[in-house]
Amino acid sequence: MSSQAVARRYAVALADVVLSRGEAQEVREELAAWAELVSSNPQLLEVFRHPTIPYEQKRRVLEELVTRTRPRPATSNFLKVLLQNHRLAELREINTQFAQELDRRSGVVRAQVTTARPLAPEAQEALRARLGELTGSDVRLQFEVDDELIGGVITRIGSTLYDGSVRGQLQQMKQRMVGEA
Repeated sequence: MSSQAVARRYAVALADVVLSRGEAQEVREELAAWAELVSSNPQLLEVFRHPTIPYEQKRRVLEELVTRTRPRPATSNFLKVLLQNHRLAELREINTQFAQELDRRSGVVRAQVTTARPLAPEAQEALRARLGELTGSDVRLQFEVDDELIGGVITRIGSTLYDGSVRGQLQQMKQRMVGEA
């Protein structure tokens, strides 16, 4: 099973628990902070990842971190389950899947928007509103700049790609011309 599929299973289970308790947003924020803590500290990541370090030693490290950061019981228990199942080193991917699962359940879709230059806030809002109309959902935008687009916008929502870039239009024209020749 792929690491994304495993991460998704943990994310779905955690979402079930925290939504039933009304703690989704708080746990989401805590897990994001923990994912950053673990992934930004190579030595800590290595402790949780390395198979020759005894479980008890890893447990003590986790307990010390939990004592210092004082997360909610749901977050703390989830981290302990990940440690027991040798998945704590995969926290970043699990957290990503968890955030996506919470968004999915609340009717939010993510859109990756690539532009040739940064968009003004008014243009971002207009794009968000238009994509919301197209999808019938609340849309969360993530922006990226790519100079090679020349102009226009490429938007990816799930597996659907909307290519309104000048580069894309030029490529389509080239394909049509080659096809007609």
